[in-house]
Amino acid sequence: MEKKVRKGILEVIENMKKIDYIKPGDVPNIDLYMDQVTTFMDRHLETTRRYSEDKLLTKTMINNYTKNDLLPSPNKKKYSKDHIYLLIFIYYLKNILSISDIQKVLKPVTDGFFGENGSLSLEDIYTEIFRIEKEQAFIVTKDVVRKYQKSCESFQGIENKEELKLLQNFAMISMLSFDVYMKKQLVEALIDENSKIAKQAKEMNERNKVKSDKDKK
Repeated sequence: MEKKVRKGILEVIENMKKIDYIKPGDVPNIDLYMDQVTTFMDRHLETTRRYSEDKLLTKTMINNYTKNDLLPSPNKKKYSKDHIYLLIFIYYLKNILSISDIQKVLKPVTDGFFGENGSLSLEDIYTEIFRIEKEQAFIVTKDVVRKYQKSCESFQGIENKEELKLLQNFAMISMLSFDVYMKKQLVEALIDENSKIAKQAKEMNERNKVKSDKDKK
């Protein structure tokens, strides 16, 4: 089979080069009601749909995120810019992580930086994370092209063109999936490490508070 990227895969790879994200300046400076939040997310994440009928973000999803402690409750039914940033993080994380793991990832960030809590704003954090991601987009795209070329070199003994295409696609899927699997193992290890760090920090704060109360007496 000639080493040429088929039209469908070429389009995907080209789109990978153009991956964009919701820029901090795109997020409204005013608080939004639920319907406005879902409309905003639908409009800005439209290109991430696989199928036209896919739901990007629904009222039920947002309510569930709040119930599962992934998202702070709205203030008088209105969602702030910080809520939007967290929802964007959740949207991308939910594709590879469980709700439980997303909660572990986001809770320390929410506790430390939501609203006026931290030395940085959530907007600062959001901006830095996606600056890094944009830098990685080109590297990831090159890796996908290499994997595609590798898949085109597989199963060369198959003469039936349809079988060859099917098996080479399977090889590509397997390589990409194994890559995701290995990285997911690392992500889970980092989540567990962060959970230990957060627990140790909480215990230290509690000990310091007890010591401070004793000193006052």
